[in-house]
This record gives sequence, structure tokens and C-alpha cells, in this order.
Amino acid sequence: MNFVSLILQASIVVKLVLLCLLFFSVFSWAIIFAKRNTLKSASVQSKKFHKIFRKSKNLMEVNEASQRFKASHLAALFHAGFKELAYLKKSSHSSCLTSENLESINRALIKASNKEVIRLEKMMSFLATTGSASPFIGLFGTVWGIMDSFQEIGIQKSASLQTVAPGIAEALIATALGLFAAIPAVIAYNHYLHRIKEIISEMEDFSIEFISISERLYGI
Repeated sequence: MNFVSLILQASIVVKLVLLCLLFFSVFSWAIIFAKRNTLKSASVQSKKFHKIFRKSKNLMEVNEASQRFKASHLAALFHAGFKELAYLKKSSHSSCLTSENLESINRALIKASNKEVIRLEKMMSFLATTGSASPFIGLFGTVWGIMDSFQEIGIQKSASLQTVAPGIAEALIATALGLFAAIPAVIAYNHYLHRIKEIISEMEDFSIEFISISERLYGI
């Protein structure tokens, strides 16, 4: 017996289980690599943008710089806040911002922050589903393989290793593939979830910083 022949000789149900697990595994690995690149780009570009934001004393220059950092969550946050600030300054007859204006800017920042979180969390639910469902799908294949082994015992009237080994091997392959799909997905999900929580904290701090600068430049 070898791995390929066992799969080819497996029952149709076990083959479907293995195919399903293979899909979960391949798709989850694609998400893992894509999410890694997304979060890495967001982190690198946000650090660069934040340096520009802190060094520059002109918000217009910072807004122009933010256009270069498309993957940055902080640049997206700044752009939303600056857009709301420019609108309020244009529509207001006073050169100073009111408390209502600052609240409006804060709402714009919260809305932009939520949008960025949704973007960064995209497809994370599939990793969670893979991590929780794959072991049970593999277990179903395991149970079915063992049932086939018992049926073979009844047909052959023998409990020899040659009779039961193929079915048990199919069962173990389903279990192994289920764990192979689930373990990386769970590890990646927990790691990326922790990273996204850090990014949410960064955006909250940046929002406070932006409000403070707006209040200082256009004080009430």
C-alpha cells in the first residue's frame, strides 16, 4: 500500500472528504500569504506616513503625502479626517472649530477606522472556519473509513490485517489531512487577529492625535 493507491481505492465518501479538506487547506494557505503581505504593507507604509505626519507642520502637505501610501491604515484615517476638516472649514463662517465640528471629525475618523478594520479582516472568517471545521470533517472521513473496515470484515469473514488495514489507513489519512488544514489556519488566525488588534489601537491613538492637532490649529 502507498499513499496514492490508498486514496484511489478509497470509497467515494472518503474521496469527497479528502477533496473538501484539500480545498480548505489550499485556500487557507492562499489567504495566509495574502494576509501576510497586506498587513506587512500596511505596517511599513503606516510607519513611513506617521513620520511625515509628525515632522510636517502643514496638513495640506501631509494630505498630499497620504496619497502615496495606499496600503496604510493611518494614511486612510488622516485622509478621512482632513477631508471632513476641510469641509467644515469651508462651510463654516468662523475660523475656529466648535465642539460639534470636532465631534463630526471624530465620527469621520471612526467611520474610516471601521472601514480599514473590515478591509484588514477580509477573509479572516474563512481561516476561523477552516480551523474549527476541518478536524470534524476529517473525523467524519475517519469514522466512514472505519465503518468500511467493519463491513469488509463482515464480507470477508476475517479480521486479518490485510482485511482491515486499507479502511483504517483511509481513516487515518482523513484525520491527518483535517489536522494539516486546521493547525496552520488556527495559528495564522490568532496571529493576524492579534496584529489587527494592535492596528486598531494604533488607529485609536492616531485619531486622538489628529483631533488634538485640529484643536490646536483651529482652537475652539
